[in-house]
Amino acid sequence: MDGRDWGKFLLPYEQAVEELKVKFKTMRAELKKREEYAPIEFVTGRVKKISSILDKAKRLNVAMENIDTGIEDIAGIRIMCQFVDDIRRVAEYIRERKDLSVIYEKDYITNYKESGYRSFHMIIEYPVQTALGQKRVLAEIQIRTLAMNFWATIEHSLNYKYRESLPGEMRVRLKKAAEAAFVLDNEMSSIRQEILDAQISFEEKSNITTKILSYISELYFHHHIREAISFQQQFNELWMNEDEEGIKELYKRVEDTFVRVKKKPDDIVDEI
Repeated sequence: MDGRDWGKFLLPYEQAVEELKVKFKTMRAELKKREEYAPIEFVTGRVKKISSILDKAKRLNVAMENIDTGIEDIAGIRIMCQFVDDIRRVAEYIRERKDLSVIYEKDYITNYKESGYRSFHMIIEYPVQTALGQKRVLAEIQIRTLAMNFWATIEHSLNYKYRESLPGEMRVRLKKAAEAAFVLDNEMSSIRQEILDAQISFEEKSNITTKILSYISELYFHHHIREAISFQQQFNELWMNEDEEGIKELYKRVEDTFVRVKKKPDDIVDEI
């Protein structure tokens, strides 16, 4: 082992992970606002532990002075998707970005590993602005479905326990589990539109409910107590009866009332 200051060496990778997480989370939020659905479910990231870096350098025969170029996943980002088709879409978004460069890709979905491992990997180069100037670091982006990620997490833990020498029976069982996860992904893809319609409907109901209650609170704040109480009672009844159409109609009335109140804050609103 060389005598480098590992804390300083890993700083650019830590910065890269934090910045990339923010960027992909922002991408998710923007897509959700534009299209009501984002192919990104959630994003995580990590910097490889020093012991793991040393183990991988030894396994790949990478010299210590070449670690920053010889090990490509010191910085790692994981993007989880609901559906297999979403993985291709997210990969295309990443290819189009101007703030990073895709070096190469590894498609373990089409060409899955013997173990059953499935994922889509992209090795990128990302520029980090450090106190000493710009440093371009390598990072690995893994794009998976939730089912793929569950399986890979379990497999990783078992490989760590058995030091990459899994018993034969366990390998067989893991491979069967991987196939079951893939069947699940395919089944979910076959009813994708029904799932998306349900999620969008839930999101719409949640947003309308939040807006109605926010407007009622504003009416209380502007001292339109009678109107606020009346709307609250109507909302409570509609909510208990699960009357979604009634809630949508109430939302329009509450919004109209709030707009009039904002225009003439000292007037009493008579219409409900």
